[in-house]
Amino acid sequence: MSGNAWEWCFDWYGPYTIAAQNAPRGPESGSCRVLRGGGFGCVSVYLLSSCRGLDELPINRNYFYGFRLVRGAP
Repeated sequence: MSGNAWEWCFDWYGPYTIAAQNAPRGPESGSCRVLRGGGFGCVSVYLLSSCRGLDELPINRNYFYGFRLVRGAP
């Protein structure tokens, strides 16, 4: 999916600590959700999974936003 659409994440947008992290989580609440990975029409630096943006309202929809469904093991 990387590079096809911005991935809308369930995490709230907020600062990370300086320490290296693996799968960091944002704050417990907020007003903006995290977008990752860039979409078509973006310059290449935005196509990395580590690229992080934000969306002002969780209810916003856009033709270049997507999301990934995850299923736990049965």
